Amino acid sequence: MSPVPRPADLDAVRDSYDRVADNYVDMVVTTGLGDVRTHPWLRAAMDTFADAVAGRGPVLDVGCGPGQVTAHLVERGVDASGMDLSPAMVAHARRLYPHCRFSVGSATELAVPDASLAGVLGWWSLFHLPRDVLPHVLVSFTRALAPGGRLILATHVGDGELERTECYGGVPVRWTTHLWRPEQLRDLLGRAGLHPEAELLLHPDERTGPGVVIVARAPGPAG
Repeated sequence: MSPVPRPADLDAVRDSYDRVADNYVDMVVTTGLGDVRTHPWLRAAMDTFADAVAGRGPVLDVGCGPGQVTAHLVERGVDASGMDLSPAMVAHARRLYPHCRFSVGSATELAVPDASLAGVLGWWSLFHLPRDVLPHVLVSFTRALAPGGRLILATHVGDGELERTECYGGVPVRWTTHLWRPEQLRDLLGRAGLHPEAELLLHPDERTGPGVVIVARAPGPAG
């Protein structure tokens, strides 16, 4: 399989998340934003995913941030570990959830054996990937999933790109949010060899714009 292209802005995105890590963690703790336990529909989706993968093998949270979703899955009996591009985010995750496993790594360099994972998460973490890179990443997820394994993906809905120069309390950042329509994502998942199973549309509120959660299944029987 050909290697996944390296995004041109990967270093800038990593450095940006290193800078905002402290403020991001404070936001999660004080407002609950980014914590599935505070959002009933997101928690329902994540708990259903947990029920589907628990006891079937390891699960990898790609772009885990400070680890709150990884920890929630572990509490649900899932053999979950987290990986994030930002060393600062991983340091927070290890501090906050010392009973969980976290590593530094990129979605574009998924170093796991073929068919080794019961589940993969791309939970609000793949929208920085350029449009010509995300399809390759989804193919690598398909390769990593065992037969019948699940991918749960959540991202921002819309058209075009949003350029950010500051975030989380005015911290300087440099990243692009690539917006997707649900039907575009379903098409990408199908082209990657995955079968979309369920979809949850999230309407905008006072804190966030529209979003979508999609669960897809790898071919073959579940283990």
